[in-house]
Amino acid sequence: MVEMLRFPFMQRAIVAGVILAALLAWLGVFVIMRRMSFFSDGIAHASLAGVAVGILASIHPLTTAIIFSIVFSLTIYVLERKTNLSSDAIIGMLFTSGMALGVVLISLKSGYQPDLVSFLFGNILAIRTPDLMIIAPLAVGIIVFLICNHKSITLMALDVDTAYLAGVRVSLLQIAFYVILAISVVLGLKILGIVLVSALLIIPASTAKLVSRSFKGLIIQSVSFSEAIVLLGIVLSYYLDSPTGPVIVLVGTAVFFLVFSYKQLVSLGRSQAQ
Repeated sequence: MVEMLRFPFMQRAIVAGVILAALLAWLGVFVIMRRMSFFSDGIAHASLAGVAVGILASIHPLTTAIIFSIVFSLTIYVLERKTNLSSDAIIGMLFTSGMALGVVLISLKSGYQPDLVSFLFGNILAIRTPDLMIIAPLAVGIIVFLICNHKSITLMALDVDTAYLAGVRVSLLQIAFYVILAISVVLGLKILGIVLVSALLIIPASTAKLVSRSFKGLIIQSVSFSEAIVLLGIVLSYYLDSPTGPVIVLVGTAVFFLVFSYKQLVSLGRSQAQ
């Protein structure tokens, strides 16, 4: 374990993993409460267009992907309010269009594209210092925003009407939440990739929901599960010489079913005791 930490790429992976695990797990609580899983998945897929633009223009793909994700999230927000289309229809249309645009743009660039592969399937061990310099400040800034607006976001997630009555500027806060969720999803692409990033939003929060007894506990336990899942996944992938992103997802799934099985056994024991 100590030997593993001597490598700079492992140090960068762990720093990025710890930061993003906390951020995505916290946001994941609000995502499952507001049933926005498809939104995060859609943003991840649509960001392929931004990655493609970055590769073609020789700009850091993470930067262009973030810009495109913000545009897509704001477009979703506007269309939800200006049309009678369902959110699922709007997100489905935009994320397929974003992916299609990304594929067309990538086809204009010949040769093997390692950046594209890392964004598609994730490779936390390939995170470079420039990546970390984008991920760390943005993630910390979003976490600070969540801390400062925790009560308002929680109230909005629980009941929009109550939030209105309590004086929360719901429309503005919803826009802000869409934007920070979109940015966070794109930041997570370096860990799990476009295909799997939603897992880190959903699995820890869903696992925590099985055992939490309060909303505060739900957030704390979600972050705790997420940190454990990411760190264990990184270590296992290193020693198994396996792709890190898929290993993290499999570890998370295993943890979910272990917690679920434990809860079922406890419930069975209590019913038998009665």
